[in-house]
Amino acid sequence: MRGLRQALTIGADSAAAGLAVRDGYYLNDGVRISLPPQASVITENLSYLPGGAALVEDVVLRINRAAEDAAREAAPIFAGAVSQMTIQDGFSILRGEDDAATQYLKENTYADLYQLYQPRIRASAETPIAGNISTMDAWNTLTSNWNNVANSTVGRLGGLETVDVELDTYLTERALDGLFLKLAEQEQKIRHDPVARVTDLLRRVFGESHVAA
Repeated sequence: MRGLRQALTIGADSAAAGLAVRDGYYLNDGVRISLPPQASVITENLSYLPGGAALVEDVVLRINRAAEDAAREAAPIFAGAVSQMTIQDGFSILRGEDDAATQYLKENTYADLYQLYQPRIRASAETPIAGNISTMDAWNTLTSNWNNVANSTVGRLGGLETVDVELDTYLTERALDGLFLKLAEQEQKIRHDPVARVTDLLRRVFGESHVAA
């Protein structure tokens, strides 16, 4: 159990640290957060918005900056979950699939993690980043401009739909998706790559479990 807890702690710390740096989300295609699917109507009709393409990219950048900021709070949350793991849980994870530990954490802590994480995401989204403008401000400006077009005579004749999305909810879900994805990657490394087993305890536990498998 000590080795498994150590592995999960190291994996979670590494996953969170990799996302918390500048461009950790934004320049990583695997976890980069794009606009909500409901906003596809905007990106498909950028010609209706003055400077539409630049405005959309600015919002995307700010969204990812908010997620990068919130990722700094993830490691302690995972550490608390790891400390509650039972011996039976540990055996199931060691003998399970390559992402068994990640799935265990996701299934057993997602609701609590979400409740702890969302306020941080929202606070980050509401914090001015540059020019005294926050991610939430940029999103609201974008959707407001679009909805004005959609509600105009031209918009109604063109069948354009308004966009109404709870940005902090969307951001939290996508940020957590990226976090669990990175955690799964770290878990696979520890299971299959001896170089990733950076302590004697990890080498002993995962070397033995790999042989046993």
